[in-house]
Amino acid sequence: MSKIEGSFWTGRTVRAVDPTAIMQVGALCLRDSKEGPEVLLVKSSRGRWIIPKGWPMDGHTDAETAKIEAWEESGLLKGKASKAPVGGYVTEKRFDDGRVATCHVTVYRIDVKEMTKTYPEADLRRRKWMPLKKAAKKVDDTGLQALLKAMR
Repeated sequence: MSKIEGSFWTGRTVRAVDPTAIMQVGALCLRDSKEGPEVLLVKSSRGRWIIPKGWPMDGHTDAETAKIEAWEESGLLKGKASKAPVGGYVTEKRFDDGRVATCHVTVYRIDVKEMTKTYPEADLRRRKWMPLKKAAKKVDDTGLQALLKAMR
């Protein structure tokens, strides 16, 4: 094990994030239900369950960008975003031309107050509220799975 892959002073194994990874911003939209916290997942263009996410936006903080992405992809009208990220994960972005890029998604929690049925990508994406445990089983990104499990 190299020094980058492991830590001799803590005894814990760590993994370095790919320094060539493209940065994205994600929105972990949460609400309370009788059964406990629920997270909002959306279907990607490739049919995978994901959280709303996108590229950083000039003139906006990452937390603001997370709220904008949640509006565009899932219909978030009102919600309070965390000022600091609650976590992150690494995923692959597949482009229509076949290219694949490694992306590091920095995730902001959004406590949802109000949603709408009419939003920019309503015709393109299915959205669904799920308990955290069920959502962790639905997503296929292992990093996002771990983040959802940690939110319990």
